Amino acid sequence: MDAQTLMYLIPAAGLVALGYAFATTGWIGKQDAGNSTMKTIADQISKGAMAFLAAEYKVLAIFVLLVAGGLVLLNQTGEGGSPLIGVAFIVGAVASGFAGFLGMRVATQANVRTAAAARIGLPPALKVAFRGGAVMGMSVVGLALLGLGGLLLWFVPQFDAFEGVEGPGGATNLETVVNLLAGFSMGASSIALFARVGGGIYTKAADVGADLVGKVESGIPEDHPLNPATIADNVGDNVGDVAGMGADLFESYVASIIGAMILGATAVSGRLELVLIPLLIAAAGIVISVLATYTVKVKEGGNPQLALDGGSFGAAAVMHRYG
Repeated sequence: MDAQTLMYLIPAAGLVALGYAFATTGWIGKQDAGNSTMKTIADQISKGAMAFLAAEYKVLAIFVLLVAGGLVLLNQTGEGGSPLIGVAFIVGAVASGFAGFLGMRVATQANVRTAAAARIGLPPALKVAFRGGAVMGMSVVGLALLGLGGLLLWFVPQFDAFEGVEGPGGATNLETVVNLLAGFSMGASSIALFARVGGGIYTKAADVGADLVGKVESGIPEDHPLNPATIADNVGDNVGDVAGMGADLFESYVASIIGAMILGATAVSGRLELVLIPLLIAAAGIVISVLATYTVKVKEGGNPQLALDGGSFGAAAVMHRYG
């Protein structure tokens, strides 16, 4: 299979991951959400988390547009540069933000449904909890490969980078393409920075408020329904540990792939096949990981950690053998 055909497998794998994420989100939404009190509390947490994300993303949108404009101006000419890096930056920022949004949305649904399932037993609770977390993971890798693969399909023909020929700026055309993809990583990093820090500040502020006002001043336990800061505290946990962590993982995942792509572009006269290797490995990992999610099961009274380890190590073993 030639390199041009292989490029189409990358966004296709991303779509597989997103298809799993959307299908699993639908499945989680159909599970029992518990009694009316559980539903009321979960609804308040969900609305608070989404309100925070909406406010945060409005500010980040302005920042992303300003930085993208600066990148366009600074890359009008020069070795290995192009104004299209601004487009890659915006795509990376949007993909990172969307990954956090998807993870937040399913987390606020899965939390209460896991609690409701736990009233029945451990197996259904682990199933809901694990698949809720899997949506976040698949959203991260799916959007990353969809974004990188889509930009690659656009940039490679645009710069005639099928061969390692030298471009007008001195760098090979393939090196120019990889430099542009670094803009995707920069966009993801910008969202991760603000989402992680902003979410962390909100989380800690809500946590301290629940402690000081509730436990110290009024003598109300931190997680008691009568503590008005309880909802804010739970909103903060979701904002920092789901949306913030998701954006952070997205940035790390993309940066590691692009780092390997840079090595491929600068080695052996910039062969496109070497640049595609890290992306194809990631694409194979998605397919294997999707299948492995269905093997994570536990019996009543069993150890959930062993089930999680079995799925992780099993997927790693299959990837090592066939990937």
